[in-house]
Amino acid sequence: MNVLNSSDDTAFREAAQSDLLAAGFSGLRAFGQSFDRLRASVETLKSIGDENAIRRADRMLRQLDQFEPSVTMIGQIKSGKTSLVNALIGAPDLLPADVNPWTSVVTSLHLYPKTPDFKNSASFRFFDADEWDKLISGGGRIGELASRAGADEELDKIKAQVTQMREKSRARLGRKFEMLLGQQRDYGYFDKDLIERYVCLGEELDGDSGAGGDSQGRFADITKSADLHMQRTSLPIPMCLRDTPGVNDTFMMREQITIRAIRDSRICVVVLSAHQALSSTDMALIRLISQVKSRDAIVFVNRIDELSDPATQVPQIRESIAATLRKHKGPQDAEVICGSALWASFALQFKLDDMPTTSAAALARWAAPGHVDTAVCLEEHDVWKLSGMPALQAAIGKRITEGIGAAILQRIGASAKNVASGLVAADRIVEQEVSNHTEPSINGREARVRMQALCTDHKKALEAEYDDILSAFSDRMERVQASFLERATASLVQHLEKFGEATPWTYDPAGLRVLLSSSHKVLGRNVQSAFEKATQDAVLAISDLYARAFGMGPQAIEIARPNPPQVPPPVTLGRTIALDLGASWWKRWWVQRRGYKAYAASFYDLIKSETSPVISELRDDLARCLRDDAVAVFDAFLSEQMSTFETLDRRKRASPEELRAFVKQNAPQARRKLLQNTLETLSCYAEA
Repeated sequence: MNVLNSSDDTAFREAAQSDLLAAGFSGLRAFGQSFDRLRASVETLKSIGDENAIRRADRMLRQLDQFEPSVTMIGQIKSGKTSLVNALIGAPDLLPADVNPWTSVVTSLHLYPKTPDFKNSASFRFFDADEWDKLISGGGRIGELASRAGADEELDKIKAQVTQMREKSRARLGRKFEMLLGQQRDYGYFDKDLIERYVCLGEELDGDSGAGGDSQGRFADITKSADLHMQRTSLPIPMCLRDTPGVNDTFMMREQITIRAIRDSRICVVVLSAHQALSSTDMALIRLISQVKSRDAIVFVNRIDELSDPATQVPQIRESIAATLRKHKGPQDAEVICGSALWASFALQFKLDDMPTTSAAALARWAAPGHVDTAVCLEEHDVWKLSGMPALQAAIGKRITEGIGAAILQRIGASAKNVASGLVAADRIVEQEVSNHTEPSINGREARVRMQALCTDHKKALEAEYDDILSAFSDRMERVQASFLERATASLVQHLEKFGEATPWTYDPAGLRVLLSSSHKVLGRNVQSAFEKATQDAVLAISDLYARAFGMGPQAIEIARPNPPQVPPPVTLGRTIALDLGASWWKRWWVQRRGYKAYAASFYDLIKSETSPVISELRDDLARCLRDDAVAVFDAFLSEQMSTFETLDRRKRASPEELRAFVKQNAPQARRKLLQNTLETLSCYAEA
């Protein structure tokens, strides 16, 4: 029922819309409150701490300010990803929902809670010259595959298509074409027209009018990414939603862009159309999501408004998806949510009366299964719930809360607890020095040398351990690749001996992906185990040094250990290789060879060339970044302990006059009580 029709009801409409958008975020609101409590505790440390504590608290506050969990939406072309994103942000018409398959724009929507003086902004980045030249000269990733497989006819078609795309871009942009490559354009606003200019391919240009104007899609061919910054008062914390074009495009430009987006986001929403659901033909999509942990993947079946009887058909769709994921070893425990971005859009706009008849009938059958009367009376909040949006919001919120959210609360909580523990210990040292001077078992100068050496040695030991782990990982992957090539080549020779050269041969690379995925899991376990051992050893050594240098008991200072960084999923394993392309490609490759030795040698070289980049990305990108992140966290932990040591050492070496001044300034019972309460609060975060 449409209850809002007058422009006088704008404020009420906005409030009602905000209520709809907040419906599924109760769990995330609880996390936001916990986040705010942690921030308040860090602010307290800053207000009562010394210079070192203030500096460390400022760093932690900056890290909290930069917290922005992100979610990547991937899926089939025309599955309604963009319409779904528009519904989730409460702007049904903001992003163009009919992006041309040739565009390769990942649109990141940076959403912020209510913030004073906030202004919308937008940034659009263009492909750089090298990326564009690679596409033009070789037809992009698909061109590389065609060239290696010997599919010259297909390669010529691809190059012709790319050349046509380039000429249309030149027609639109004129002499600015080369100048724009590698550049970025920033705006202090955005609207639908501006967005369409960069991410939506426009109509064909007539005559000589192409060089001017700000027509739709003018920059779409060369736009690589779009970032929109907007305020959403219904959100309890900042968040980023990444809308990606469909994964099955002509040049596979999207594949690598989507892989990077998934790797950066961790949380992945796979959007499927109710009419297509998920089938074996969606192997490119299945390969991508198979590398994401089940707990980080959500499947949203969109467009159930187009089903004749959703209540009956949705269970069948769920079972079909589950069967396909089981068959192809996808994330079998991924949560599956069914809904309709269209229904959500009409609810957000308070235009239920304008809903198409067929959609309204499907909605009624979904709301009341078995009810023959399609005139079911529904309010906006009913339709919003039936659209699946609150369930999707709750699923996203749960994954943020239990994943990246829990990680940042523990990491900042542990760091802040160490600051608070240092301040408490400093107070105790002052009390000891004022009331009864104690002699430590080692002098101050020796303690300082030992502390510096301790930090240096433990960091070097972890780096050496990681170098060994990465070397073993690299060796293992090369053995996996060599074993796969040997097995595949042997299978090819066996096929030739049995059937001759008349029958094309196929081979599934899934086994290679499974073995490389297993290698990645071993890498993750080894990296995290080494980190935990390194922090445990460091804590024992530092605690012993504190006790000996400052005359306190070994448990006088509680040291919270940081958790190891999360291991990113090996989404690069979802990258298409030549063996994934199907029989038509292999038939062309097949007919161009003569003799068993030529088949075997050519195949070996082709698949080695295809799989080596995957291995290089895992070794040189994922593994190296994981190692560097872990070392950085460990180094930050050691630096924090060095700062704590310096504070304690400064108190220990203070003159009687300095100690009396410190006591006068910091002895008030209120400050002591505040510090103790803050320490207790932070302990809850550090131990979570």
